[in-house]
Amino acid sequence: MRPAIAVGLVFAGCCSNVIFLELLARKHPGCGNIVTFAQFLFIAVEGFLFEADLGRKRPAIPIRYYAVMVTMFFTVSVVNNYALNLNIAMPLHMIFRSGSLIANMILGIIILKKRYSIFKYTSIALVSVGIFICTFMSAKQVTSQSSSSENDGFQAFAWWLLGIGALTFALLMSARMGIFQETLYKQFGKHSKEALFYNHALPLPGFIFLASDIYDHAVLFNKSELYQVPVVGVTVPIMWFYLLMNVFTQYVCIRGVFILTTECASLTVTLVVTLRKFVSLIFSILYFQNPFTLWHWLGTLFVFIGTLMYTEVWNNLGTTKSQPQKEDKKN
Repeated sequence: MRPAIAVGLVFAGCCSNVIFLELLARKHPGCGNIVTFAQFLFIAVEGFLFEADLGRKRPAIPIRYYAVMVTMFFTVSVVNNYALNLNIAMPLHMIFRSGSLIANMILGIIILKKRYSIFKYTSIALVSVGIFICTFMSAKQVTSQSSSSENDGFQAFAWWLLGIGALTFALLMSARMGIFQETLYKQFGKHSKEALFYNHALPLPGFIFLASDIYDHAVLFNKSELYQVPVVGVTVPIMWFYLLMNVFTQYVCIRGVFILTTECASLTVTLVVTLRKFVSLIFSILYFQNPFTLWHWLGTLFVFIGTLMYTEVWNNLGTTKSQPQKEDKKN
């Protein structure tokens, strides 16, 4: 039952979160740092009050392990949000991150010495082809939509290339974090709420280095048009309302993911998150009318089919870590 609830939280929270993130990014593309800071601060305060019992409760997992996990989690969050500043469109952002299955498999082979069936290698190949098609078509759009000046076109493409590099780095780091979490839970037991709190509380001092950028965007948010919040009737700058909704939906999303990590194997978690990204992509395209060609749809189809082939969806949703896994046991 808990995996099913966690999946519901992931889809409801993450899909709605994408809408508010794009509303923020469209108005101020460089607002990634203030968004990340607000998310971390909210979850840390909530966890300090209700999970850590105002600091009186000792963690079940030693802090040194959380420090490693936090470093990876903070890096992934900041790099993924900053990639939006580098000519990376939201649909491409979501599709590229769907390559987490590929990253998870590569690191599983290297770190855990796992082996997979030909069927699974084929599914990963489909996902890879799909991401390549979408990435290639987005690269063409970046150069065609830039200025007619050759220098401007090259500069736009260079920034886009840097964005792809940032997404690739975050993808591998995220997969490594998933494997690390799984090994911790096997050793110390399931503590999703505790992990959620420490993963967001410990990185907060790191935002000191981003304080100037956060302050600048807070000033910009204050200058945005006023908006009357439904039901409550309070009038606030609309960018702060978008940020508040983004933070709340992110909390629902990340809470579901952390519950799922304690109930299912990391590959199952990766599958659910990948399918959620596919649904979020549809939301983004339909709601914001983002440019999406037939080639993009073909690439997305490859990603989706490859993901379904990789794991038996419904069987894995019911498979917990305490049960024997059918996959990845060959050495």
